[in-house]
Formats: sequence, structure tokens, C-alpha cells
Amino acid sequence: MTETAEVTDNDFLRQFEYKIDNDLAIIEYSLQERKIFLTKLIVSEAHDNEDFKNEFITLVLKNIQERNLSVMPTCPAIIKFMRKNKQYKSMLPIGVRI
Repeated sequence: MTETAEVTDNDFLRQFEYKIDNDLAIIEYSLQERKIFLTKLIVSEAHDNEDFKNEFITLVLKNIQERNLSVMPTCPAIIKFMRKNKQYKSMLPIGVRI
């Protein structure tokens, strides 16, 4: 990954975008009250590996954390990431387990 890699929130299309090597990785979301539902992860075949996905998800979760929102992961890849990285468990809404 690059040092200047940056995730942007395209609120019009309701997705986080991560540009790398002329490709666009996307995490689609739905925002309801103070919860953000992460619904879909889309990466190109060139970047379809665990390291890239983990970095992208980490950057998105940091962005969400700065906005003080709860996270409801509904995408299997993001659920898997949150199960492995317990430090993000506090971002789940009260009473929700994954």
C-alpha cells in the first residue's frame, strides 16, 4: 500500500472508496440514525487478497470511529475481519455480537 493512501466517503453513492493503481475498492454502506451498516465489499481481482482487504477495512473503521458511529457489519468479509480484530468490538451497537 502507499503512504498517501486515503479512504474517501462518497455519501452520494453511500460508499467508502479507496483508489489504488487505477482501481477503485469500495465498501457500500447504509446509514441509519447513529449506526452504519457495512453491506458490501468490492475489490478488483488484482487486489483481491487478505492484506489489502484488511488495510482497507481498517481505514474505513478508523474513519467511522472518528465520526463516533456504531458499526453493523453485514458483509461476510467485514464480519470475518471484526471477529479476528477484537479491538473493533466496542464499535458494535449494544447487544450485538458477531
